Amino acid sequence: MTLRLPALDPRDLAPLTGSGYPDPYRDRVLPRERRALGDALGLSKIGVNLATLAPGKESSMRHWHTHEEEFIFVVAGELVLRTDQGEQTLMAGQCAGFKAGHADGHQLINRTEATALYLAISNRDELDRVFYPDVDLLYNPPSAPGCFARRDGTPY
Repeated sequence: MTLRLPALDPRDLAPLTGSGYPDPYRDRVLPRERRALGDALGLSKIGVNLATLAPGKESSMRHWHTHEEEFIFVVAGELVLRTDQGEQTLMAGQCAGFKAGHADGHQLINRTEATALYLAISNRDELDRVFYPDVDLLYNPPSAPGCFARRDGTPY
């Protein structure tokens, strides 16, 4: 059955497979796929992505946002959630949330032999800056708006 907007089947969307991360961080997340559900549905205030994370890969560098909140829901598989408090395993049906401005970096890691699937939801805020506590990386600093930069503000 073919669905019409405002409904859709995520499998009908072409997966986005790239990464905006500069080298040397890009290889830590690729290959990966995400389907931009929110964009396909015309949503402008929230981002909704269905992401596939391959075995041995990371969802992102560990990070936190100044203005955006994030919610993660594991649809299939098993993922390790890494924060300042340590690591914990999230199974299908479990979730996590990250408050804007809370400087506790987070990331998901697939340490299994199976592909994992998760839903990532966040608000969209053009003032958002992203900090990466473990690597020499910033996103959207004043010195390089809309881009990645090193901690000293030098654009990649």
